[in-house]
Amino acid sequence: VKMAASTRKLMKKTKCIALVAHDNKKAELLDWATQHKEKLAQHELCGTGTTGTLLETALGVPVKKFLSGPLGGDQQIGACIAEGKIDILVFFWDSLEPQPHDPDVKALLRLAVLWNIPFANNRATADFLLTSPLLTVEYDRSNEDYDRYVRIHKAVLRSSSKDTESK
Repeated sequence: VKMAASTRKLMKKTKCIALVAHDNKKAELLDWATQHKEKLAQHELCGTGTTGTLLETALGVPVKKFLSGPLGGDQQIGACIAEGKIDILVFFWDSLEPQPHDPDVKALLRLAVLWNIPFANNRATADFLLTSPLLTVEYDRSNEDYDRYVRIHKAVLRSSSKDTESK
């Protein structure tokens, strides 16, 4: 079902940036964040368990901490993305090491795409995001109209259940 309608979400000048890293990528994220400390300090930061604690210590700024990723932190961040509370996701994930919570990671990345938020999965992309002129201005982000999507699929489900009942 193709949807043309969209909704708007105004991202403020101060963004909420979620910072997440798998164990083998925590040192790289910390190095990157320290390198960009001044820019990151201008925004609200959040992260999963250990990563959030390490970042708070390294940067000397408050970081809202969720649960550890495997304990539900990735899902908590995903919920905040869906609620419009997180504007940017920086997730240094380990593409070579299987994770016990891979389905949660996939769900988190899917939500970032679904809700049209900028996200980086590696240092180069994170550098580009953090140096974008859009980082420090209001930005009117569009999303598809998912209320319309829900209405259409409810109608399709009702129709298919009536077809099943009539057989």
